[in-house]
Amino acid sequence: MDLKRVVVDLMPAPLVRTFASPYIAGKGIASGVAKADELHTKLGLYSTVDLLGEEVFRREDVEATVQVYFRMIEVLKDRPFASISLKPTQLGINESMAYCQDNLRRITAAAASHGLRITLDMEDRHFTDITLQMFKAIRDEFDNFGIVLQSRLFRTSDDIKALHAKPCRVRICIGIYKEIAEVALQSKADMKAKLFEQVQLLLDHGHYPEIATHDEPLVRRCMEHLDKHGVPKDAYEFQMLLGVPRTELQQEIVKRGQIVRIYVPFAEEWKYAVHYLKRRLAANPAMAFMVMKNMFGS
Repeated sequence: MDLKRVVVDLMPAPLVRTFASPYIAGKGIASGVAKADELHTKLGLYSTVDLLGEEVFRREDVEATVQVYFRMIEVLKDRPFASISLKPTQLGINESMAYCQDNLRRITAAAASHGLRITLDMEDRHFTDITLQMFKAIRDEFDNFGIVLQSRLFRTSDDIKALHAKPCRVRICIGIYKEIAEVALQSKADMKAKLFEQVQLLLDHGHYPEIATHDEPLVRRCMEHLDKHGVPKDAYEFQMLLGVPRTELQQEIVKRGQIVRIYVPFAEEWKYAVHYLKRRLAANPAMAFMVMKNMFGS
C-alpha cells in the first residue's frame, strides 16, 4: 500500500480538518451556496457545487441524497454562475444502473427547467463504462448534462472520440483515483501531457473542454496553444478546487474574459468531508504546506 495513503489514513479526523478545512465550504447547502456567492461577488469566479459522499448503499440514503440535490436546485436556480456536480455512487449505482440513471435523469430534468448545468463526476475505473453509458443516454435528452474524463486512463482518448454526436461539456482532469499500471499512466508528468493533448482532441470533436488543473505551466501552455490557433475564449474554461492558492492565475484568466469555475464541496455530515480531504491529502501531500502558507500568510 502507498505509504502516503497509510500515513493519511492514520491521521485523526480533527487533524485532517485543521489542515484541510479551507477545501470544504462547510456543512449544509447554505455553506456551499454562500461560498459560491462569495467567489462570484468578490472574484468573478464561477462554481460547481458538490455534496460530498460516496458509496451510498441503502435506498433510503440514496433518496435522501436526491432530495438534497432538489433543494440545491431550488436555491441555485437564480445563480447563472453556479452549476452542480454529482456522483453515481451517491445516487444508486450500487443497486442498479436503471435506478441510478433514473435518479440522474430526475435531477437533470429539474435543473434543466431552471437553466442549471449538471456535471456527472467520474469515479474509479470500475465505474467508467457504466458512467459513460448513463451519460450518453441522458445527454440524448438534455443539453445541460456534462461529464468528467480522466487523462490518466489509457482509454480516455478513445472515450472522447466515441463520446456523443452532440456537443458536450467535458471536465478533463488527471483524476484523483490511483489506478493500476495496466489501465493508467503512473507519472503525473505523463498525465498532464496527455491532458494537454486531450483538450485539443475535445475541441476537434466539437466539445467544450473544462480544463481542470492547478498546474500553472500547463494552464499557460493550454492558453498559448489555444490563442495561437484562434480558439474563441468562450469555447472552453478552466476549473480548480476550492482552497488551492491560485488567486493571481485565476484573476489573470478572468481578466481575459474567460470562466474560471471553482469546485465547491460541502457536507451534510462531517465524516464525508473527512473522507474527501484524506483522499486529497494522500494525492497531494503538499496540500498541508499550502494550507499552512495560507494560514500564516507567508
